[in-house]
Amino acid sequence: MIVQEIINILPSEIRYNDIVWWRMKIKKIDTIIIVVLVVVTMLFLVRADYISSILPDVHTFPPGDNTTVVTPLLPEKLPTPPTSLIPAYRRDVSTVDEGAHFSKVRICREWWYFTAVFNDSSSQLKDWVVAVSFNHMARGDLLGTNKPDLLVVSLLGNKSETYGGMVNKEHYLGILQDGTLIAGSPGVKIQFVNSWAEGSFPRWHVHAEDADIDPSVELVIDLDYTAWTLPIWTLGPQAIDISDSEVAGYVVLGCSVSGTVTIDGRTYFVKGTGSHEHSWTPNAINRLVIGGWDWFSLTLENGWNIYGTNYLFNPKIVSSTLSSLDPFGTLLITTDKAETVTELKDVNLRITQRDEQVFPLIKLPSMFSIKADPSINPLYVISQSLLYGTKTTISGDLSISHSTTKIWKFPTYLGMKIGYCFIDGSISWTDNDGDHEVPIYGIGVSWNMRALL
Repeated sequence: MIVQEIINILPSEIRYNDIVWWRMKIKKIDTIIIVVLVVVTMLFLVRADYISSILPDVHTFPPGDNTTVVTPLLPEKLPTPPTSLIPAYRRDVSTVDEGAHFSKVRICREWWYFTAVFNDSSSQLKDWVVAVSFNHMARGDLLGTNKPDLLVVSLLGNKSETYGGMVNKEHYLGILQDGTLIAGSPGVKIQFVNSWAEGSFPRWHVHAEDADIDPSVELVIDLDYTAWTLPIWTLGPQAIDISDSEVAGYVVLGCSVSGTVTIDGRTYFVKGTGSHEHSWTPNAINRLVIGGWDWFSLTLENGWNIYGTNYLFNPKIVSSTLSSLDPFGTLLITTDKAETVTELKDVNLRITQRDEQVFPLIKLPSMFSIKADPSINPLYVISQSLLYGTKTTISGDLSISHSTTKIWKFPTYLGMKIGYCFIDGSISWTDNDGDHEVPIYGIGVSWNMRALL
């Protein structure tokens, strides 16, 4: 009432202007409030993901582009072959097993191998391969020489680059800390002049120099190996105290490898996938029994790994294939850094081409056809079904493009070759999901040996 009375006593034109002003003021306030409410509401609906769920999908194209939007499909998961039943003791390797054994009277031969394929995209030597091996050999392995300790340092490029090789020096039988090759225990502790390897599962470091091997190049290799899964014994009959066996060997597959390679003073960063192997044998296994072997470690484009060994029993002149009854030969397929393993024992590795001649009628091989099938040998059908993964077949061609080779002539007559190798073939099997066939292609390292007797 008081406000109305005040308004009534004011002149009419004043009263009218004030009322208009107040009404405009109220309208502005209302508008601001409404806008604020709308904004807050929209933010709430967006946060609640309500608006995006009710709006139709809208695709914006450049002017004149009528391309249909296709949602990319996820890559199809690659099927994997059946897993072999590997007893737990075959994947149990101690630091004592990793150490030296050749000081024992019954053991005369012991080898440590390290190989790698530099297949990582960041590697400056992409798709090169390397092999480093420290070998304490028996006196009779290199007939006519008192220098059976052997060092292998081989670096092979993807365009036929070839560096390194192998050299043998003298050792003193039975004395662990004297001679060219020095080895200790527990763990890997080996040295050959200025080259060495040290570590224990799951990590090792390898340093190799080729000063006495290839005078045309200065080669220095430093690599770190890291294993992601357990080793697997490939030789050795004992389930307990396998380290005391006279014949034993294990391999670690799917290792991550990184480090540097220096060629004539220029250093390259390298990275890829590798393997590490360690084996020892007695005097009873000599050139009169086994006069050759073919060994390979491969990394496939699909990430799988293949490892294989086979041995030639004398006489070799009449043997063009490796027997499927070979008690020492084996083939391992891994698809997940060796967490699971498919093991084949009936490997038929037929030599299809030879090159360097060791002795008349005996040459080092350069190409193989490889096949493993449980149906080849009836003796393996039962064991394959129970232990090694059923109905698994591998077939293909294994070729060696270039290599570092050493041939010992009279009176030794022995040849060794470290090669850059390819595999091209397929792995097939049958399981509950039906028939499968996976094409395979990969590169790796091969090692071939042939002796006259």
